[in-house]
Order: sequence, then structure tokens, then C-alpha cells
Amino acid sequence: MNRFPPWKYALLVIALGIGLIYAMPNLFGDDPAVQVSSLRGFELERDMPARVENVLTSAGIEHGPIEFEPQRLLVRLDNVDRQARAADALRDALNEDNEDYVVALNLAPATPAWLRVLRAEPMVLGLDLQGGVHFLMQVDMDTARTQQLERFVNSMRSLLRDEQIRYRSVRMDRNQIVAELRSPEDRERALRVIGREIDELILESRDGSETFNIRASIDENVLRELQQTALRQNITTLRNRVNELGVSEPVIQQQGSDRIVVQLPGVQDTARAKQVLGSTATVEYRGVDEQNDPFEAHRTGRIPPQSLLYFMRDGTPILLSRTVIAAGDNLINAQAGFDSQTGAPNVVVSLDGPGARRMLEHTSQNVGNRMAVVFIEHRPEVREENGVEVHSTRRVEEVISAAVTREPFGGRFQTTGLGSATEASQLSMLLRAGALAAPMQIIEERTVGPSLGQDNIDQGFRSVMIGFALVLVVMAIYYKVFGLVANIALTVNLVLIVALLSLLGATLTLPGIAGIVLTVGMAVDANVLIYERIREELNNGNSPQAAIRAGYEKAFSTIADANVTTLIAAIVLFLFGTGPIKGFAVTLSLGIVTSMFTAIVGTRGVVHLIYGRKKRLKALAI
Repeated sequence: MNRFPPWKYALLVIALGIGLIYAMPNLFGDDPAVQVSSLRGFELERDMPARVENVLTSAGIEHGPIEFEPQRLLVRLDNVDRQARAADALRDALNEDNEDYVVALNLAPATPAWLRVLRAEPMVLGLDLQGGVHFLMQVDMDTARTQQLERFVNSMRSLLRDEQIRYRSVRMDRNQIVAELRSPEDRERALRVIGREIDELILESRDGSETFNIRASIDENVLRELQQTALRQNITTLRNRVNELGVSEPVIQQQGSDRIVVQLPGVQDTARAKQVLGSTATVEYRGVDEQNDPFEAHRTGRIPPQSLLYFMRDGTPILLSRTVIAAGDNLINAQAGFDSQTGAPNVVVSLDGPGARRMLEHTSQNVGNRMAVVFIEHRPEVREENGVEVHSTRRVEEVISAAVTREPFGGRFQTTGLGSATEASQLSMLLRAGALAAPMQIIEERTVGPSLGQDNIDQGFRSVMIGFALVLVVMAIYYKVFGLVANIALTVNLVLIVALLSLLGATLTLPGIAGIVLTVGMAVDANVLIYERIREELNNGNSPQAAIRAGYEKAFSTIADANVTTLIAAIVLFLFGTGPIKGFAVTLSLGIVTSMFTAIVGTRGVVHLIYGRKKRLKALAI
């Protein structure tokens, strides 16, 4: 007799049970939904569900359940038409006076509550199947030019001070920099120093009424390179942010000279994606002007030449130094946490070498004075001019803290004054992902609808089912009872693949479906090797029980070698492939693992259950 250990039967039952539970959510589909969240990551007000329900009722839009969490609100709708109407109504109503909310289209899984308790979610479908979110983002090249000019202004001031060259002012004038020197000799020295140290600028002499001026403009070749660099850095930053979001197989690529296409297949939280990708939040660290009265400067409009007027979050004016100590591009890491003394949310920041040196130098010279943290964000705006929509960005700056420097510090310190733990987490993520070289705005947002995706799903599903059905028929006819056992294993194999894709959150694409079809054929190969070996043992005169045992044991090494080599190839595809290639590699790898389990362990358990206890077995239906 052939014995199959009870613990192996228990393993099979547990694997099948878990597979069924985590594959089931894929049967229920998705509901069209509208999601509301805070633009800055704050928690929503408790009365938000009532406000949303009033807006939808007033607009005559029927809706399903409203699901409320502190960070987001989700309204389920019956169809995409009501979804679009609800989104428009909520945008108009909630952002009537300000722009504190993000209203976005979403697809909410219709998974029953008892499965959600077990964290069973449907597998994510790629943009070619389920659809997803498509963003077209415009890079603001004018702002990139302005930012670079501001850096040159600061560099020129520092050079003139270090060389002790007398000057009245260094300022921007449209797309040029104007340096006002006090004498012709100062101008000649400045021309030599600036030309030697900042070779990206084209310099020319101009005389003012009482000054001897230098006008500097960025060389056109340098400007084009600057724009390309800004575009490449923004693409890199977007990739980092998408990685932080955990989106699989994104498409991020340049379109034209100043646009970037971002496609997020299978994304569930579109509001979060829009908020993170569209944000250009960063921070600047500046010293506080303690010598002048900010209230007087705000009242009269007379701001000291070396200072800038900012406002705290409560609207209180504050004067800050024009010199930036450190900025977002100096940060190498940022982690959200809580202050050990006050318990308030904070962000622990680490600076690079140059930023750390400047921070240590400033704090060493300004113990007892305040240093401010300026939160900077570029928010997209759409206004109508002569019946045409005009897209632009609005720079929003506010001082989130102005704390006294108690002791010198350099490369590692904390930023406090944040409104909530959610805002601290979001700010740390944005800083960690990197600052954008130039602001961007989303000029086109499109949800790739289920029409094309559903056609692809139907075709892919038919291909799997046709191939699966043909294999079942051939196996049942050719191997009889053993063929039926192999068919059961193939069915369980498909269930386990779907369950694993759901558990891992992997994105299923059309190439992924091809990987599943290939896996079905490979699983059959293993069974064919085993069954042919059993037939060979029977032809050699061995007893049925001995033939079964020999068939599984002697075919195992061949099956293992074939599957391991294929698994190595799949891993290489995953490591070095991109996009669809990775999707194919994922399903192929999972399919190899599950097919080995079902074809060897699964079928052996069922065969032993049928034949293993029969002492006087004379023949096998194979």
C-alpha cells in the first residue's frame, strides 16, 4: 500500500482553503466611486458625510453608501455617469471658497465586509485590463528659469561680498540679473570674478544714472540644458514618488519638450496619487530678522532690503532673511515621527554635506536667535480668460515654525509646527522622494475607462478558458481517472495563482495572462511525465502500488530540473525587464511554484486517496 501522511493532507486542505478565500474577492468586481480627501493631508471634519450627502441630494444624484475615514471619504455610485456628475457637484460645492479638498474618481472594490476583515482584496489589474489613471503634466519652465536666476543672484552676492567688491544691489530684472556697482573699478573686478566663477552667464556692462551696472543673462545653450535637466529630474522624482505610493508597473515618460505622461495602472486611491504627484512641496530654512518690526513692515509695505515678509499659519507677519540656509534639494532623508518632549508630530531631517555645513555655520553664529522653516507649495490653478481655460500655478508660502536655536547643529535635526501626523508623514514622503526641479501642474487627468479594458479582459479570459478546457478534455480522454486527478490539480493551480496575485498586490496585465496560459501547459507537462513513468513501470511488470510510488519518485528530479531552470529565467526577466515583461515574469514565477505544488503533492494526495489503501489492486485507470 501507498501511505500519504495526514499532515500533507492537512497542508493541501489549508492551502486550498486559503486560496479560495483570497481568490473570491475577484468575483465581486468594483463600484464607481468618488473620493474626497484633504489637499494637505489633514483629517476631514466630522460633519463631512452630512455635507456630502446634502450636496448630492441637492443635485438630485442618487448614491450608495458613504464610507468615512479621518483621511478620506468615499461615496459609492451605481454607474459612471452618476460618478462624473457627483464629482463635478462636490468639486464646485467643497472648493467654492478655497482649495482645501481633492475630489477624484475612484473604483471601490465591492468585496463583502467579511472578506475585507480578513484583508482579502481583489488583484490589481493593469491599465490595459482594468484601466487606471492617466495624467498629462506640464512642467513650468518659466519658473525653472526664475529659480535658476535666483540661485545666480545669491551666488553673485556671495562672490561680491567675499571679494570685498562694493555694490549697491544685485537683483532680478525680468529674465536678467542686474548688479549695481559703485565705481568703474568695482565693475571691472566684478566682471572678472563673476566671469571666472559663474561661466553660465553672459555679462555686459551698462551705466546707470549713478551706478556702474552689470547685466547678466543665462546663455541659451545653458538654458536649454537647464530645461532638459529639470525635465529629467522631475521624471526621476516622479518615479521615486510612485515607488513611495507602491504602484506596480507605472509608465512615466517625456512627451514633447515640457510635458510628462504618468500612467498608474490599477491604482485604487486616485486622490492620493493626484495629491502626491501634483505636489511640489518643499521647505526652506531661513534666519529670522530680529532687528526690524514685521508688523510695521506689513502695515507700511516698507520691507528691509535684506529681508522678506512672510506669514505664520495664524496670519502673523514675520521678517526672514533673503539668504536660504538650506532647502529641499539639500535633504537626503526625512522621517516622520513625534517630538519626545511635546508629543507633537515632527519630521527628522538629514542634510547633505553643503547643507550641513551652512546649517552648522548659521546655528553657531545665531545661538539665541530664531530660525524659521518655510513650507513652500505650488498649487495648480485653472482660470477662464475669454472663454478659454488657462492653467497656471500659484506659489503658496507659509512659515510653519520659528524656533529659537538653543545650540549649534548641522546635518540632522527636526522640523516641528506641523498640523497633524498625516501632514508630517506626507511632508516626509515628499521630501524623501525629492524636490521637483520645476513646478508641474496636471493639465489633463483621464481615467482609462473599463470599455477597452473589459474587451481585453474578456479576450484574455476566453484564451485562458479555451486553453484550460482543451487541456482538461485531452487529459481526461488520454489518462482516464489519472487525467481527472490532473484536471483537479490544474483547477486548484489557477485558484492559487489568483490568490497569490491578490495577496501580493501584483498587477495583472495582458502579458501576465500569457504567463498564466503558459503555466497551465507547464503544469500538464509535470503530470504527463509522472503518468508516463507510471505506465512504464506497469509495462515492466511492477505492481500498481509500486508503479505509483516509482512514478512520482523517479519523475521528481526531471520535473524539478525543468521548473527550476524556467524559474531562473523568469527571475532574470523580472530583474532586468520593464513594464509588461515584469508582468509576464511575475505570473510565470508564481505559476511555476503553484504548479510544482499541485502537480506533485496535490495529485499524489488524491491518487493515494483513491488507490493507496487498496491491498489487492490489479490495474490502474491510466
